[in-house]
Amino acid sequence: MADHLARGKKLAEDKKYEEAIVAYTSALKQSPTSPQYFIERSSAYLKAGKLRESLNDTEHAVVYAKQREKRELIVTAQLRRGIALFRLDRYADAAFILSIVHKMHEKESTHAMWLKKSEDKLSAMEDGDERRNVTVQEVPMLDVKTSGGSATAGNGSVSYQVKAPPPLPQQTPIDKIRHDWYQNNEFVYFTLLAKGVPKESAKVEILERSLSISFPVAASNSDYDFTLDPLFAAVQPENSTVRVLTTKIEVILAKTVAGQKWSKLESDEPVTAGAEDSATESTSENLAKRAVFAAPAAGPVYPTSSKSGPKNWDKITDDLGKSDKKDKSGGIEDDDDYEGGDEANHFFKKLFKGSSPEVQRAMMKSYTESNGTALSTNWEEVSKAKVETTPPDGMEAKKWG
Repeated sequence: MADHLARGKKLAEDKKYEEAIVAYTSALKQSPTSPQYFIERSSAYLKAGKLRESLNDTEHAVVYAKQREKRELIVTAQLRRGIALFRLDRYADAAFILSIVHKMHEKESTHAMWLKKSEDKLSAMEDGDERRNVTVQEVPMLDVKTSGGSATAGNGSVSYQVKAPPPLPQQTPIDKIRHDWYQNNEFVYFTLLAKGVPKESAKVEILERSLSISFPVAASNSDYDFTLDPLFAAVQPENSTVRVLTTKIEVILAKTVAGQKWSKLESDEPVTAGAEDSATESTSENLAKRAVFAAPAAGPVYPTSSKSGPKNWDKITDDLGKSDKKDKSGGIEDDDDYEGGDEANHFFKKLFKGSSPEVQRAMMKSYTESNGTALSTNWEEVSKAKVETTPPDGMEAKKWG
């Protein structure tokens, strides 16, 4: 099967399209419901000038890709279908299919180009031209009693059964719909346990601090609406994903602040403009800076990734204070940046502030990744790998939550 596919691709690259069609047909004999094989053969048909055969293969590819819920294959099959329709001068049908493709993958320039070409052809047509009428549906309606036609190329032929898309399971009653969620450092995984949700009618909207889901429920002749507003913390809508399956709706929310633990899905506090700005600014870098500045004045000797071994920062601070008291300046109190209070805290602030960007990155990375158990100024060493948590002697590191 893989050999037939590889041979077909090689023949197509050599522009031997008739022979490539034979190879793809052989592959379909072994896997008659493969959307990928139909897509490949439709391309060979198109380049061989067999437009109707190409369109027929793309329609089968769409049906089988839909059954497998393979989004990438659905997009590719629909694109091939739109191009075949365009080449058959069915410009309204082509524009309809290509507009669906463009909505599914807006960033792809190829989709936009073919859509523009179809729309340009439509605008140049006279009123009353039959080609201005849309005669296709998003999912082709194929006769389940037929094979969809015999695919013949050269001396090879194959017949294949076209199965109707499986019906959706009976919808879950509104009062029986439930939801569940869990999280890791980067994402919140939300699942709405609802069967039989019509994918084309489901609406899922993700904003920075809210999530809303709605879809029609035929049994009650009403819509189901679910909203989380405000969310516990900010999310990144552009990096979040949604999947509408036959048994559930899955939403993966990308956290704006990686590592932030959500205690629940929805916040009890209303979102204000100031709060949104504050949440956006709470990046891991700012958190690391505050952690460094707030380093405790006293405590055990913390490990470090430095090759010279652990540093006793308390001792260094004491020595610095003693040295300052010996000179004429009068000690640390005469430092222009000293604001009173703990001298060790002042030392860490001054050390961070006076360091190069590279040293600052090393300090933030080592302190954050080690959960406050290590502080390094050697970026060359710290940048090579994650700084592991190394608790002081006599203590044990435990995961939070």
